[in-house]
Amino acid sequence: MTHNPVRPWRNIQRRTSRQIRVGKVLVGGDAPISVQTMTNTLTTDVAATIEQIQRCAVAGADIVRVSTPDEESTRALKEIVAESPVPIVADIHFHYKRAIEAAQAGAACLRINPGNIGDARRVAEVVKAAKDYGCSIRIGVNAGSLEKHLLEKYGEPCPEAMVESGLDHIKLLQDNDFHEFKISVKASDVFLAAAAYQQLADATDAPIHLGITEAGGLVSGTVKSAIGLGNLLWMGIGDTIRVSLSADPVEEVKVGYEILKSLGLRHRGVTIISCPSCARQGFDVIKTVSALEDRLAHITTSMSLSIIGCVVNGPGEALMTDIGFTGGGAGKGMVYLAGKQDHTLSNDKMIDHIVGLVEKKAAEIEAAEKLAAE
Repeated sequence: MTHNPVRPWRNIQRRTSRQIRVGKVLVGGDAPISVQTMTNTLTTDVAATIEQIQRCAVAGADIVRVSTPDEESTRALKEIVAESPVPIVADIHFHYKRAIEAAQAGAACLRINPGNIGDARRVAEVVKAAKDYGCSIRIGVNAGSLEKHLLEKYGEPCPEAMVESGLDHIKLLQDNDFHEFKISVKASDVFLAAAAYQQLADATDAPIHLGITEAGGLVSGTVKSAIGLGNLLWMGIGDTIRVSLSADPVEEVKVGYEILKSLGLRHRGVTIISCPSCARQGFDVIKTVSALEDRLAHITTSMSLSIIGCVVNGPGEALMTDIGFTGGGAGKGMVYLAGKQDHTLSNDKMIDHIVGLVEKKAAEIEAAEKLAAE
């Protein structure tokens, strides 16, 4: 909402964390909260993996993780890294040599799971490779793969066990004089994950990667992630996020941005405020919003658009958006620009006209930002 004043009650005070680098992306400190996703192609299918990474990057992904389960995958990673428009995180499980190979292949970050990567000696070898090749590391604690001794100590996966695991492995990295790391403590249970992240945030100044692991399908996983990640972000916890969905990775990126946008933490593209529609609507709101979402997907400039079916809430919503359309009668409605009534518009010309207004406004914003930067 480019023309609205900042309201103090909307501000979120982010937790203070150290800053690290994942390739060209800064994570932590005062850097924007980055959005990540993970490919679901076979890594050995280089063409398919690169195509998916490129689609995710167009959708706004800052970082993409790629699984490297075997030596063939780490060999393929070198070509993938070379073609990727965003930094690549190599996902490592069970075999520490895959992490070393991934570092050699050019991965920007190595994601290792402390519960299954091996002993301190193997971790030290991974750290040496990360230092040699300029990688950062993500310590990825997961409730489903905690170390045996912690499960015996606590009896079950719990926040205390997850945080203890994470802190133990932070110490391993620090003992090897390595500090370019971030950490996650993921669980599929929202309450468990949230409690673990809150305890972790108090225990370390390392950048935190947020995620509700194995959240589910597009609808259920979106809801679950929005509740879990949304509450943590609202508390100021989190420096980078990944929404885990059983869906196209592009959808993970879209949902991640919607969560951040809803909290005012990132601004990208057109935020559409629209009514659910009812018998009062002066046009087909659902069909119109669906068409506008498709037609405006290419806009990356942050701006707001209200599409309201009638005059009950339409004028009020239009006051708070860059562009608004409120349904009226006789097949036409009112267009608002910067919160003010500007002109009437017939419903049958609405979509093309609104797309034109948004594109014009985006160009104006981009030109102003470029001028200010010069």
